[in-house]
Amino acid sequence: MSSFWERFREHAANLILITVVTGLLLAVLGTLATLALYNVALLLLVIYHWRQLAVLDKWLQAEESRLPSGFGKWGDVFARLTRLTRDQSQKHRQISSALELLRRATSAMPEGVVIMDEIDRIEWCNPVAEKHLGINASVDTGQHITHLMRQTQFAKYLAAQNYSEPLIIKQSRHQGLTLSIQLVPYGDKQKLLLSRDVTRFERIQTMRRDFVANVSHELRTPLTVVGGFLETLSEEGHSDPETRKWALTLMTDQTRRMQSLVEDLLTLSRLEDTENMAREGNVDVPEMLRKLYDEAQSLSAGRHHISLNLDTDTKLLGNTDELRSAFGNLISNAIRYTPAGGNISLNWAMRDGQGVFSVQDSGMGIEPQHIPRLTERFYRVDHGRSRETGGTGLGLAIVKHVLTCHQARLEIDSEPGKGSLFSAWFPSARLIVQESE
Repeated sequence: MSSFWERFREHAANLILITVVTGLLLAVLGTLATLALYNVALLLLVIYHWRQLAVLDKWLQAEESRLPSGFGKWGDVFARLTRLTRDQSQKHRQISSALELLRRATSAMPEGVVIMDEIDRIEWCNPVAEKHLGINASVDTGQHITHLMRQTQFAKYLAAQNYSEPLIIKQSRHQGLTLSIQLVPYGDKQKLLLSRDVTRFERIQTMRRDFVANVSHELRTPLTVVGGFLETLSEEGHSDPETRKWALTLMTDQTRRMQSLVEDLLTLSRLEDTENMAREGNVDVPEMLRKLYDEAQSLSAGRHHISLNLDTDTKLLGNTDELRSAFGNLISNAIRYTPAGGNISLNWAMRDGQGVFSVQDSGMGIEPQHIPRLTERFYRVDHGRSRETGGTGLGLAIVKHVLTCHQARLEIDSEPGKGSLFSAWFPSARLIVQESE
């Protein structure tokens, strides 16, 4: 109400001023001259207002970024518009900053994010989604999602509109990539598509299933043998000493085989238990290898030519029991898979600033396609021969875990018919060089 009276008083004052000026002009100039002057003044006022409107229209069309100046009511209007544009610019900067922060946060997420409109067209996606789904944000914006994700199971998942559970799919564009896809409706019929790389999880699940199946298979045979002989020996009237001796010998062998398998499984379980950190100390590798060399001679029973080459007296920072288990597995494997009369050499040396323990044999060798999988649990190149030699299929898996715990790596070089070379490379940080006296 107060603003109304202020405007009324302002207009009333203007009217009184115009009336007084008009009266004075009539008395001085006469009627015709006053009307002519009055019309000229009105024309100039109309031209001024037209000019100010043209300036405002030009500014509204964004031809000029800065508002023009004015006086009177036009000055007030321009001042208000200046404040409004300043406030709007500030809010625009705040919103742009918030959107940029949101984009950065979304881009940093380990999951892929795709924003889709009400008809499932791509509006935006982060770099992880581009990698997972093969989308190019600068090119594919506006494309329907099914034009880029052509898996039939995804099309059915999208059409079913039941997004309570994620969809697991194997990405055809990236071999070996498994994704968990889930759609999340939000806003006005829009959707978020979230993608997560579950390749490692799926691989672990597969290894777990294979592990259970392999353990069951490995135990079934010895248990069947032992159970069968026990049933035979328990029959009445069966008192043949030779048969009984033969059966007990086989049962003892099978029991030892099961015992070895259980011991290897317990060793693997202990190595994989991150909460059970093994104590580390100075490991006298040359002394350990001398003892393993004597054990290898006993295990070979004179069937192989075994040599020990100690080119350095460097020690290792590590766990004695774990390293002895790893080195022992590599040595026993060489003895098992090298025919009688073959050569086996045990070596400890320094190469390129690293400590290298290697076992070289003149055995049957390994085909190239098998080498990448040798450290998998229960993986065998020749199942029949492995069982004949008493292997559990876990030796190299134990070696890999021990070396990983010691920041070391295992290298395998082999050629069918010419033998194999297994080398464990230890980083310089693990080496304890003996000072010369």
